[in-house]
Amino acid sequence: MNKNLVSIITPMYNSGKFIKDTIDSVLSQTYKEWEMIIVDDCSTDISPEIVKSYVDSESRIKYIRTDKNSGVSNARNIALKNANGQYIAFLDSDDIWDKEKLEKQINFMKEKDCAISFTSYELIDEENKRLNKIVRVVPSIDYKTLLKGNILGCLTVIIDKSKLDFEIKMSGVRHEDYVLWLSILKRGYIAYGIDDVLAQYRKSLTSLSGNKLKSAMWTWNIYRNVEKIPLYKSIYYFINYGINGIKKS
Repeated sequence: MNKNLVSIITPMYNSGKFIKDTIDSVLSQTYKEWEMIIVDDCSTDISPEIVKSYVDSESRIKYIRTDKNSGVSNARNIALKNANGQYIAFLDSDDIWDKEKLEKQINFMKEKDCAISFTSYELIDEENKRLNKIVRVVPSIDYKTLLKGNILGCLTVIIDKSKLDFEIKMSGVRHEDYVLWLSILKRGYIAYGIDDVLAQYRKSLTSLSGNKLKSAMWTWNIYRNVEKIPLYKSIYYFINYGINGIKKS
C-alpha cells in the first residue's frame, strides 16, 4: 500500500463517447498522487483505443481488459485487486470530477481522521449540459441512517484502506456500491460529507425510465437478503427510502 496514493477505480464498457472527458478530469486534478485503473469489460466500440492513447503517454493510467463481459461488479473488483493506493476512489467511465476534488477530499479526510467520505455532486446530460440538479450531502451518516436511502454518490466516495481491517470488495448484488457502504458503516464507521459540488454525474437517456422500480426492488432485496433485517424493520426503512427518493427527484 502506497501512502497518500489514490487508486481510482473505473469500470468501462462501450464508453467511447464519454471516457475522454472522464480521463481528462482526472489528469486535471491538483492532487497529483493518483493512479487510474480502467477495467474494460470487453467493449466493442472505440473506447479501448481512446484509453490506450492515454496509457502510452501517462504511466499513472492502467488499462486492463477482461476475458469476457462479466458486469460492473467484477470490473471494479479486478481494479480493486490491482490497486496500490492508501485511498480508493470510484469514478465511472462517463462521469467527471472537479479539478480540486481529490485535493479537497484527501485534506478533509486527514483533518477528520475518517475512513470514508463523500461529496455533493450535480447532474449533467449526455451532451455535458447541466440539468440544474444538485445532490446535497449531510455532514455525517451512520449505518441506520444510510438504511433509509443511499445518499453516497459512488463517483464521490473515497475510502482510506489503512483504517479498515477487511478487504474492500463489491458483492455482485445489485446496488453493489450501496452494499459496500453499508458493510463499512455496519462496523461502526461514520461517513463524513463535504457539501461542495466536486463531481458531475451523467444521467443518460436509458437511466431515465424504468429504473426507479428496479432500484426499489434491489433495495428491498438488500434489506431482507443481504442485511437480514426483520420484516417490520425492513418496511420502516423502505418507507423512509421512498420518502427520501421523492425528495431527491
